[in-house]
Amino acid sequence: MLLRGGAFSACNAAAAADSSGSRRFPGVIRAPCTAQPRRAAPLRVAAVATGETKSKAQETSLADRLRLGSLTEDGLSYKEKFIVRCYEVGINKTATVETIANLLQEVGCNHAQYVGFSTDGFATTLTMRKYHLIWVTARMHIEIYKYPAWSDVVEIETWCQSEGRIGTRRDWILKDYSTGEVIGRATSKWVMMNQDTRRLQKVTDEVRDEYLVYCPKTLRLAFPEENNASLKKIAKLDDPADYYKVGLVPRRADLDMNQHVNNVTYIGWVLESMPQEIIDSHELHTITLDYRRECQHDDVVDSLTSPEPAIDGSTIPGLQGTNGSSAAARDENDRLQFLHLLRLSTEGSEINRGRTEWRKKPAKR
Repeated sequence: MLLRGGAFSACNAAAAADSSGSRRFPGVIRAPCTAQPRRAAPLRVAAVATGETKSKAQETSLADRLRLGSLTEDGLSYKEKFIVRCYEVGINKTATVETIANLLQEVGCNHAQYVGFSTDGFATTLTMRKYHLIWVTARMHIEIYKYPAWSDVVEIETWCQSEGRIGTRRDWILKDYSTGEVIGRATSKWVMMNQDTRRLQKVTDEVRDEYLVYCPKTLRLAFPEENNASLKKIAKLDDPADYYKVGLVPRRADLDMNQHVNNVTYIGWVLESMPQEIIDSHELHTITLDYRRECQHDDVVDSLTSPEPAIDGSTIPGLQGTNGSSAAARDENDRLQFLHLLRLSTEGSEINRGRTEWRKKPAKR
């Protein structure tokens, strides 16, 4: 049975593999050697994020041994396999987009922990913890070409790279493990924030040097195509919106270890205001979110949705919004496009700006 891991884990690869690259497991019985073995000095490994020195025996945790993830051969990306659980599928009997987003976050955190970064604050380095700095999501773009079903096995590869002077980026490739088919791609941008002041801060050379050693040396993108959808600017949704859901309140379970609403929660809020006729007939193909401000536990949020204005005047037959508008953009693949806005109910401040594309649902599996 495939086992699925929990949070970001970052053991040194050398401590988890022998000289042939195979994983060592405790309890393996080996044939006795007639020659008297020479006692080797204990291997000491400096942990990148903590600054501590650990022995080889200490370096591999139980979670690392059970988790189906490891660095790739060049050590510059990380792959992990997951089995889709019954509670991770929705009404279509396939994984929900929130499930996909949670798996992306999971494998990203596991990558950071695997190379030695801390689980306290989502992959913080030694310098970041020293100055109370954390990573926060600035932008997330996910494309899903085929949704995995219950008991399907998904393999996700991830890597991170520098993104200018103010942040970093992380990309993902999702594959059906049984066929090798690419079923999704994603990319994200992260910025650094002071956990005490909640203000953004530039990434210092000291922090950059701590994580760049684990990044590809040449630019590698999950979306290398020119003018791809991940680069598209999101227009602000005009008010009044065609569809809305007001009075959304964060649950305690929506708060993460950085004491703010987790970025996956915003995806669910965005979809709350989608028209039901689209949910019934279509499935999400692409979602792009720009995170504008933090949401706290006592905030009340409104979710607004409108069809993206059509350039050619095409409309969605039978789709009628609350303000009488039915026009929406369609791309060359006949996908429907919507704009989204999350804002504070009290003052109207913008929390999140989004854009989605929807395709017709395939025949039932």
